[in-house]
Amino acid sequence: MARTALVTGANRGIGLEFVRQLLARGDHVVATCRHPGKASALNALAGDHPARLHVLPLDVADAKSRASLVHDLPLVLGDDGRIDLLLNNAGVLHSGERFGHVEQATLDDSLRTNAIGPFLLAQALVPLLCDVAPGHADDTGSPRTVIANISSQLGSIANTTRFGTPSYAISKAAQNMASALLANALAGRGVVVLALHPGWVQTEMGGAQAQVTPVDAVAGLLRVIDAATPSQSGSFLDWRGEPLPW
Repeated sequence: MARTALVTGANRGIGLEFVRQLLARGDHVVATCRHPGKASALNALAGDHPARLHVLPLDVADAKSRASLVHDLPLVLGDDGRIDLLLNNAGVLHSGERFGHVEQATLDDSLRTNAIGPFLLAQALVPLLCDVAPGHADDTGSPRTVIANISSQLGSIANTTRFGTPSYAISKAAQNMASALLANALAGRGVVVLALHPGWVQTEMGGAQAQVTPVDAVAGLLRVIDAATPSQSGSFLDWRGEPLPW
């Protein structure tokens, strides 16, 4: 059964790979990024799949941008449309931070983009995510809707052993709490919420030394998402489905 996914930060990296793999399996995709006009690879995919891929602007850290997306989505999805998978993938990593020189502007930007924006976007999209009776599942018994927040093991407090990427780590820890809170808020409404670590991925953010290809990371994440059960809502898992400590 074709499902509809909304992917943020879809113009490059694992966001773009999510779009590719979702389209390849027959899903409908709403792909968002800050500057769609500059997203050449994403627009090429839209040209190849005009009926199943729609590209819309979104700066997840900006309240007006989120509101515009929520307003425009019914025009794309139709009056009876819904979102079966929300992939909160957009993120920012400020490299080179050193203790004693971490700036408030960097922390603010990281928190808005990596934690606050994704949480508020999910909250605003609840009518499109939860338009069914509590406890609804599809014919396979799988949850009707998944909110997948792309997190990082760097947001694990238990695994923190050194000072590094503080703005990113703090914001990802905050995003993990947001995932846990969303899971509780949406319990019994047919929605599973997951915090997912994609691995150290070979993207512009991950760098050339990363160990996991975007293809493998996304394929693994989709397997975890597809297999998710209501009892797993609020879990922190890696791309292989292994639990991570908070």
